[in-house]
Amino acid sequence: MSEIIIRRMILSDVDAVHAIEAATFPKPWSRDAFVQEMTKNACARYLVAEEEGKVIGFAGAWVVLDEAHVTNIAVLESCRGRGIGKMLTSGLMQYAANLGVVYMTLEVRRSNLVAQSLYKSLNFEYVGVRKRYYEDNGEDAFLFCCQHMPEAEPDFEEIETVHEEETEK
Repeated sequence: MSEIIIRRMILSDVDAVHAIEAATFPKPWSRDAFVQEMTKNACARYLVAEEEGKVIGFAGAWVVLDEAHVTNIAVLESCRGRGIGKMLTSGLMQYAANLGVVYMTLEVRRSNLVAQSLYKSLNFEYVGVRKRYYEDNGEDAFLFCCQHMPEAEPDFEEIETVHEEETEK
């Protein structure tokens, strides 16, 4: 098996990410929604999993102050069962922690036992239910929260990081 790289999503990844989204979810986000996330939503942060130059999965979150809310995580069906979802989720948790996030939330379908198991393995805990949350079939969503984020990497810096120049006196 070749190496899987987890990296920040860029605009040229949108077509591949949208294709994965459309193949995974009953009511997928539009391609334009991902473009908006990448170009207009200052709170949005997305990662992709790449293998041999091909995007095979993605994960995203909205970061607001010290909270991150996972928007979506998906892996190509042909690549599932290899730990890629866990790599993406762990990477997203690290990225969020680097941005100062102290807890992360997400919703997961009541029937999605595989995803629930993954989240529990990463210290997410069940905190409640959102009744009839999913529009496609009225299924309930379980709300999970992780308050055990990884330590921030001390040398982390985003492209968007703004440094105030020291002024000479």
